[in-house]
Amino acid sequence: MKPVSTDAAPAAIGPYSQAIAVNGLLFVSGQIPIDPTTGEFSSNDPVEQTRQCLRNLAAIAEAAGTDLSRTVKTTVLVRDLSRFADINAAYAEFFKAPFPARATFEVSALPKGAQIEIEAVIALKDA
Repeated sequence: MKPVSTDAAPAAIGPYSQAIAVNGLLFVSGQIPIDPTTGEFSSNDPVEQTRQCLRNLAAIAEAAGTDLSRTVKTTVLVRDLSRFADINAAYAEFFKAPFPARATFEVSALPKGAQIEIEAVIALKDA
């Protein structure tokens, strides 16, 4: 197992790695919408928070030598599913067919009061 990290995404806020590469896959920890340049949320809007989560995932993928086009599976945690259509539209800005498998759950709370958190499993290019 090889840990992967980058300053282009927010540092872990607990005892976990930004990502772990193992057996040709990159397991990226859940990303909340912290802008790594400011250390703050990019916005309180869940749609913009979706974009920031995905920018963070993309930065970690790049640090591992891969990219979001190789995403196999995502898990999306949201505080309010009533915004799902808008969140889904922002999510679609980052992926093209074949789309990754995905699970989406509404949860009562997320770290630091985030509106959304996204984790991913991404295939490595050298695998």
